[in-house]
Order: sequence, then structure tokens, then C-alpha cells
Amino acid sequence: MAISVDPPEVNREMLSQAGYSFTFLSDPNTEAIRRYDLVHAGQGIDGQDVARPAEFLLDSTGTVRWANLTDNYWVRARPEQIIQAANALPQTR
Repeated sequence: MAISVDPPEVNREMLSQAGYSFTFLSDPNTEAIRRYDLVHAGQGIDGQDVARPAEFLLDSTGTVRWANLTDNYWVRARPEQIIQAANALPQTR
């Protein structure tokens, strides 16, 4: 799942163009983004607040088990890093 400050129609177009198949949520007022302390203040177009680059792995109870937070939009976890982190998590039944 992803969350963005972009409105739903912008997200739908991006998903369509990129071929993503996961859920993409819109939070144009940054309500959820602020709730989770993920605001990247002034880093959007015309100094707009946007979501800070972040990736999370959650368990089946919603507990965050791994997080990757950056201040640079271009720096993201590589798929191999996420797979390695997922494989290192305790298995739940």
C-alpha cells in the first residue's frame, strides 16, 4: 500500500501509467501522514508538505516490524533489502 498527498485522480493516472497493482491512498490534507509523523515539510511543489519517503513491514496485527525512513525522495529500500528484512522477522502462526 502507498499513501500520497496527490488527489485520487492523479494517483489513478500514475498507477495506470506505471502498471502498479497495489493500493494507493490519497491524503491531500496530510491527515494520516501527520498522524504517523511522516510529513516532509516544504518538500513538494511550491513548498507544499508531502509524505516523507518511507517503507514499512507490518505483521498481521498491524505492528511495525521494520521501517526504512529517508529524507531524500530518491533514496528507497531496494527490493532485496525488504525481502531480507521480511525473512528476518519471526514467523507467526
